[in-house]
Amino acid sequence: MNASTGMGQGNGRVSPAISSSVYALFFLFGGLTSLNDVLIPKLKGVFALSYGEAMLVQSAFFIGYLLVSIPAGFLAARLGYMRAAVIGLLTMAAGALLFWPAAELAIFPAFLGALFILAAGVTIVQVVANPLISILGTPATAHSRLTFAQGFNSLGTTIFPYIGAILILGGAVAIDAGTLSPEALAAERTKEAAIIGHSYIGLALVLTVMALAVWAIRHRLADDRSPEATNPLRSFDLMRRPRFAFGMACIFLYVGAEVSIGSLLTSYLMQPGTMALSAEEAGKHLVYYWGGAMVGRFIGAAMLRLIPPGRMLAGVALGALLLVTLSAQTGDDLSGWALLAVGLCNAIMFPTIFALASEGLGTRAPEGSGLICVAIVGGAVLPPLTGHIADLAGLATALAVPAAAYAGIAAYGFYAHRPVIPTG
Repeated sequence: MNASTGMGQGNGRVSPAISSSVYALFFLFGGLTSLNDVLIPKLKGVFALSYGEAMLVQSAFFIGYLLVSIPAGFLAARLGYMRAAVIGLLTMAAGALLFWPAAELAIFPAFLGALFILAAGVTIVQVVANPLISILGTPATAHSRLTFAQGFNSLGTTIFPYIGAILILGGAVAIDAGTLSPEALAAERTKEAAIIGHSYIGLALVLTVMALAVWAIRHRLADDRSPEATNPLRSFDLMRRPRFAFGMACIFLYVGAEVSIGSLLTSYLMQPGTMALSAEEAGKHLVYYWGGAMVGRFIGAAMLRLIPPGRMLAGVALGALLLVTLSAQTGDDLSGWALLAVGLCNAIMFPTIFALASEGLGTRAPEGSGLICVAIVGGAVLPPLTGHIADLAGLATALAVPAAAYAGIAAYGFYAHRPVIPTG
């Protein structure tokens, strides 16, 4: 999304407070998204859920992208980026606070409701943060700023699960509903759920402080206006373009595959036939999955200077497919490390698919961007499907779902390897 005018577009100078706050937004919404990977095994143990039921955590979270992305764009157009960011942060804080009554009630649907409110705030912040990067300096350095911001996003996805594993999974115990009286079962669930509630209350405080900080500097952005709002239904005709429609489908597949693997990793690494780790140690190992994606972005950025993006996308997607297959067909440490290494292959997929799908859109690129954000709802669809297969046939067999997604992404890389001429 581009802005024709904006602070620093003439001289490239930006208020350090504004820049720092925007990068902090990337850090926060990245970290909170990956924290679900720790939350899932905790809730699964507390409420004795199946994998399919536990994956509803991701459905409750990522459905926010489908329902809130377009309204968030109109909110930014009406109120401005900084005020919309404050609303997003306060919505996130409200969702985090709702984890406390959910823990007191010790009811799984209450956690899903809190997650949806939290995700609605995350969606607003993400919709606002991406175009903010474009107006915080000269157009010539916009790509550099976005890469830098994505680094903060990856830093959040790497750090939050590690800390969450210590706070939420540390000393976790499995609750056996069959051996406890109803009163004892309720007491155990309330005790374990309180650990989650306390952790998210801390996050709510951090988010509230961040919202106050952004509110305090809201006037320092010289041009806090979003591009003029247009009829959102008009953008759907872009799906008649095969290259764009295929790319949008691949965003759906990519997010679904990445989230499915991240959601199952803790349980996968705890299996006796894999790495047989404790819950806390398995949760800490998520740092290799998300950290691999962070490192891979820097490696991929250098390689994309030498390799056409379509072929690069096909190569990393095939690499992910091979690693997932290797993990499913082997055992012990090799199986665990192969699946963790998929994070390295994931690194460049989202931005590369995004760029390939947007080629040739010309002045309609902002509309395409909005539709692509809606496709992130893949994180709400594929994880439950993966979970249901895990319940029926085991975790290794369930990896067939992300494997199929990576096969589709590889096909898009080969399909879109040639650049297109902008049509406007």
